[in-house]
Amino acid sequence: MARYIGPVCRQCRREGMKLFLKGARCFSEKCAIEKRNFPPGQHGKDRKPKIVGYGLQLREKQKAKRFYGVGEIQFRNLFEKAVRQKGVTGENLLSMLERRLDNIVHKIGFGTSRAMARQFVRHGHIAVNGHKVDIPSYIVRPNDVVEVREKSKLNSAIQGAIEATAHLPAPNWIEVDRENLKARVLSQPKREDLVQIKLEEQLIVELYSK
Repeated sequence: MARYIGPVCRQCRREGMKLFLKGARCFSEKCAIEKRNFPPGQHGKDRKPKIVGYGLQLREKQKAKRFYGVGEIQFRNLFEKAVRQKGVTGENLLSMLERRLDNIVHKIGFGTSRAMARQFVRHGHIAVNGHKVDIPSYIVRPNDVVEVREKSKLNSAIQGAIEATAHLPAPNWIEVDRENLKARVLSQPKREDLVQIKLEEQLIVELYSK
C-alpha cells in the first residue's frame, strides 16, 4: 500500500493548521505552522486563493486523511462501511478512524505521534485481548483491551513515549492503566470526543456522494 514518506510539516502548512504529525515538535516553537504559516511551494506566500464548493470538500477530505495517516483507498473503503452502518454517515466514519488501532495506541500515550504508534503496531509490540495484532487499521471495539506485549514493556522507544505523554489526559471513552501499559475501550466515542482538530465531516460525505 502506498504511503506518504515526504516531509510531514508540508501537509500541515498545506491545510493551514496543525495536524499534530510530529509529536512533541508540534507543541514547540519549531512547529512549521509557527514559523511559516503559508502553503508550501514557490508561490505559497504570495497566493491566497479563495476556496469554495468542491475545493472545500476536497480540503476536508485531505485534512482527515493526513491527520489519521490513511491512504485514499483505505479512506474510501471506510466511507463505504460508514454508509452501510446505522446512524449519521460522517460520525460513523470518524468513529472508525478514531478506533483504528494505531490511533488508539497514540491516544492512550503509548506513542507520541500516530506514525510512531503505527510503527509499534507493525513491529508486533501491541496486543488486543491478549493476542498480537500487527495491523494498524484494525478497528477496536468496546470492551477490547489494548496493551503493550510483555516482552516489549522495557522497549526504550515505548518507555520514552510514555514518559513524554505522561501529562496528557486520556480520552473519556478509554480507561488507561499506564502502570501496566494497558487500556480498555469503554464505549464508542461520541461526536464531541472525536478528533483534536476542527473537521467538518459532512463536507466529506458530500464529496463522496456526488
